[in-house]
Amino acid sequence: MTGEADLASAVINLNHPDHYFHWGFVLISEANLVVVAIMLALFVAAIALPFMRPRPAAGHAPAAPASSEDHEPPPDGGSEASGTWTGALRRIGLRYLPPSKLLPDAQPAYVASWVYVFGVLTVAALGIVVATGLVLAVEGPAWWHTSNIGHFVNSLHLWSVELFMGFMAIHLWAKFWMAAWRGKRSLTWMSGVVAFLLAVVEAFTGYLSQTNFDSQWIAFESKDAFNGSGIGALLDPMNFGQALMLHIALLPLALVLVVALHVLMVRMRGVVPPIDARPEDLGVGGASARGTDDPSPAREEVPSR
Repeated sequence: MTGEADLASAVINLNHPDHYFHWGFVLISEANLVVVAIMLALFVAAIALPFMRPRPAAGHAPAAPASSEDHEPPPDGGSEASGTWTGALRRIGLRYLPPSKLLPDAQPAYVASWVYVFGVLTVAALGIVVATGLVLAVEGPAWWHTSNIGHFVNSLHLWSVELFMGFMAIHLWAKFWMAAWRGKRSLTWMSGVVAFLLAVVEAFTGYLSQTNFDSQWIAFESKDAFNGSGIGALLDPMNFGQALMLHIALLPLALVLVVALHVLMVRMRGVVPPIDARPEDLGVGGASARGTDDPSPAREEVPSR
């Protein structure tokens, strides 16, 4: 019984140094080698088993292969897909966001104004922020302090954040004075406000993740506010690991999703026309771009430029 107990203890107890195999430049542990071997065996079996099926007996012709036409969905999302969730989602998507709205090739004439440019500039700056942030995350927190390339990427990340916040603030105030919630666009307006609030929290965690004197000062000065608000037990600004993970994982994902939702809602309802726009200025035939529920007058669409 003692031998069986020792064997079971050796298998279950993992609190001991692992055994490694070293072949040239390959260094792999015994446990990882077993896992890789099992994965390769399953891969080979998945490929080989379909070819090991018994062949049909003589006189029984195999079934004709299905053509591509058999797999194409009904063009109008008809009754064949009425009981599936994929068909329901497709019909909902085509109803509220048809391809002509999702990827339009024309915009209303009044979009040529500079006030409509800051929304696109905000999304472009966000793309640079995400790209540079991914590079910084790959190399680690200390890289941008010890490498010239890291310092450049960190500076590019910082200035793209500054532009992102600046363009977003201008876009937010411009849409406020334009009453951008007109034409049943209230959810579009609120999603933009939520994106702005998420960006503020994301920028705060970015300051905490700088690993310099500024981040230390901000963390110590903000801890009293966190404790006074009652969330100090959940969020500790002096916990660098928590601040960094919030900054590179949870908050960016939430911010990108809200911004994507905001852009899709803009596509659904269209951009809001100016408040003092006259029918003769807007033209006719633009109902598809502004949305059928928009009470503003129709206007002519022109190719985007």
